[in-house]
Amino acid sequence: MQIGAQKAVTIGYTLKDDEGKVLDTSEGEGGEPLTYLHGAGDIVPGLEKALDGKQVGDAISVSLAPEDAYGQRDEGHVRNIPLRKLPAGKVQVGMQYQITTDAGPMLALVTAVRGDYATIDANHPLAGMRLHFDVKVVEVRDATAEELEHGHVHGPGDHHHHGDDHGHQPGDEHEHGHHHHGDGHDHDH
Repeated sequence: MQIGAQKAVTIGYTLKDDEGKVLDTSEGEGGEPLTYLHGAGDIVPGLEKALDGKQVGDAISVSLAPEDAYGQRDEGHVRNIPLRKLPAGKVQVGMQYQITTDAGPMLALVTAVRGDYATIDANHPLAGMRLHFDVKVVEVRDATAEELEHGHVHGPGDHHHHGDDHGHQPGDEHEHGHHHHGDGHDHDH
């Protein structure tokens, strides 16, 4: 069966930056293949395009410009906000908070703290980067009606999607596990 729209696809992957540093991988201890719904925007567009028409056992290596991956950095996503708008507790560089913006909720990284203000950056950590994916196709099946309706897959290989997290893409895991303090919604709008 070939990969195409409305197929549930399971891939093993390794993601590297230009220096060859591994940013994320499904290989090794603690890693697991990623299952996604093809054609639903579940993974970065350049990788989805490269996988089109492939089948189980195929292995590909693709290098993606930022435009085909997580986009260019937008300095408009970097802003100073008063510490009182962040959850109580000591705010430190490297912490991440969920903030509410005009574009909806975003995960923002604290990059500096000065006086009563914190500088936060809501750009995706991989924005502006050229990314290199090594991918192997593990499984291809028809998506269920429910999966098509929800826009993502269910079942084995999906428990790291956290229920309704539509935005899971390779490269996302390493952003969620570090210094994530509560849900920290900024309700002060």
